Amino acid sequence: MLDERRLRRVLEIGRTVVSELDLETVLHRVLEEARELTGARYAALGVLDDDKQTLERFITSGASPEMHRAIGDLPRGRGVLGILIRDPQPLRLADVSQHPRSYGFPVGHPPMRSFLGVPVLIRGEAYGNLYLTDKQDADEFDAADQEATELLAGWAGIAIDNARAYSSEQERRVELEQAVSALEATTAIARALGGETNLNRILELIVKRARALLDARNVVLLLAEGEELHVRASAGPVAPAVRDVRIPLQGSIGGEVVRSMRSQRIHDVRSQLRFGLAGRVDADVGLLVPLVFRGRALGVLQAFDRLDGADFSADDERLLTSFADSAATAVATAQTAANESLARSLRASERERARWARELHDETLQQLAGLKVLLSGARRRAQLEVLDAAMSQAIGQIEDSIAELRRLIADLRPATLDDLGLAPAVEALVDRVSQTSGLKTTSRIELRRERLPTAVEDTAYRLVQEALTNVVKHAGASEVAVTLAQEGDAVLIDVADNGVGLDPNARTEGFGLIGMRERVALVGGSLTIAPGRAGTGTQISVRLPIAEPAVPAMSA
Repeated sequence: MLDERRLRRVLEIGRTVVSELDLETVLHRVLEEARELTGARYAALGVLDDDKQTLERFITSGASPEMHRAIGDLPRGRGVLGILIRDPQPLRLADVSQHPRSYGFPVGHPPMRSFLGVPVLIRGEAYGNLYLTDKQDADEFDAADQEATELLAGWAGIAIDNARAYSSEQERRVELEQAVSALEATTAIARALGGETNLNRILELIVKRARALLDARNVVLLLAEGEELHVRASAGPVAPAVRDVRIPLQGSIGGEVVRSMRSQRIHDVRSQLRFGLAGRVDADVGLLVPLVFRGRALGVLQAFDRLDGADFSADDERLLTSFADSAATAVATAQTAANESLARSLRASERERARWARELHDETLQQLAGLKVLLSGARRRAQLEVLDAAMSQAIGQIEDSIAELRRLIADLRPATLDDLGLAPAVEALVDRVSQTSGLKTTSRIELRRERLPTAVEDTAYRLVQEALTNVVKHAGASEVAVTLAQEGDAVLIDVADNGVGLDPNARTEGFGLIGMRERVALVGGSLTIAPGRAGTGTQISVRLPIAEPAVPAMSA
């Protein structure tokens, strides 16, 4: 029977323990109070797993860190400890080593004799067991010790239940706060999108909101363009270092996220990050989430390092994934608007080119030709030597102007492209470049169809034209080879020169290459720029699908 002093002490402990809301503090406090109440040298609390078959945790009091290291693995509930798991009733032993179910103690374990075990119940269900060993002022624990420990275990059950409920409530509160934050960020994007179709502004808003959402040090957004990922927006100190960086889809962790459309948490950024971002992003941990719209990955959103130094959690991953779904819709909408605007601009440009070509041919060129005929006739009738020389010079200038106008007309809109199709137009273009530039040109054209969709023919011709113009103006090449072929439902273009190649240190591309990427993106194709096969010069390779893409391609 408990004496009044010990009973008052148990009640006081109960009130104190129940008022504590941190679970770990409750567990350790119960162990300390149990030792003080009973005079036990050691106390432990074994927490059961979900199946109530073994111990998931084993928390101790009285054992030093050195003792823990000597013992090794903590028990899982076999032997005497397992008795209380199978039959949650108090168990009091004078010498635990003499019990028939005793397994003995591992090497390094301190000797223990007296033992008291009491189950800890929460709402009638077993939570774990409270174990006390080695009563210091007596040979064994008595009935009063058992009664006090049972009362303490009852208080512990209530306190643990309260602490778990509070913890669960806190977790729900945090989840709700995260959901509200995600909703606010998504709403901000939707609100901005309502009056904004500029893709760059949308991307900038996404990275800034994502950074604030995760409290991340850096956030980088890459869009898929052909066989590459292109950094299009970034927030944080890393922004200047990653501007306009391109990395291959193949072999990169970002490419794997895009292909699998599944997010990844990386715990060693320096070793796992490769290609263009390697060495530019100084971070320890990362979280990569795909931007998925209608079953298609548009790119990847990458967050690096939390400002509080913690790892990105599963909750962070769920939060950013939810945010990325809304962000992908905003990106796709902005891309569609940008693509439609660009397509309208290109169509208007082509119509304007055709109009100027007709006017130059029908009016200006005809006028110059008539003037040439007039001057030639006057020259034949004139007798003065001075007039003859002047008229010869004028005729020569008119002939040069006619040739230049014919070249301009062909560049603006070659009649061959409209009348005969892509193959004859490209052949004529290559021949003209050879004659005017002095380059040694070769061409191989193998198209199974005489005519292709207008958008494909226009795009293919302009790509070859722009590539050859770049070779003439910038490559310093002596030779250039053009290949135009059809493979399945796609047109393949290859333009290779033996010039100086592209500057690897150049941070931005010229307007010519930017325009080529825009044209390729509009028809859902891909463009690759690489060193020539012989190690010199530049090789531009393009793949254009003959059929129109089902979803508008991404604007570059």
